[in-house]
Amino acid sequence: MGEARRVMDDVTEAAFSGDRAALGEIYAADASAVTPDAGELSGRGEIINWMQHFTEALPDARWEELAKYESGDTAIDEGYVVGTNTGPLALPTGETLPATGKKVRVRACDVATVEAGWITTHRFYYDQMEFLGQLGLAPEPSPATG
Repeated sequence: MGEARRVMDDVTEAAFSGDRAALGEIYAADASAVTPDAGELSGRGEIINWMQHFTEALPDARWEELAKYESGDTAIDEGYVVGTNTGPLALPTGETLPATGKKVRVRACDVATVEAGWITTHRFYYDQMEFLGQLGLAPEPSPATG
């Protein structure tokens, strides 16, 4: 196992346990991230705050691993985020939605680049509409016209 894989495993453990201090030891101060909901994040603090919103909304969240990859300085994880929405859900708009009490299981993929033991870039992929739909928060599809 190389450095990128070890660091990705560490960030997954820290993120799902809500360990902000450990996350601070994993991300470079000037790290960047790309997310489906909040767009681009700059700096360790913004990334950790974004992650914390999920652990607050899904306090029992866990990672169901499907596959792990590593190539040079890059690690990739595929799996499912599974949890119950028992906390408020912070939206990118600054609004907060109350807990729905619903369970979610959403397919996700993370790609992280590691340099000198630090994550410098992290790209998060998941279907935001699937997530909101499982919470009962997605708008109903419009009927087809024609």
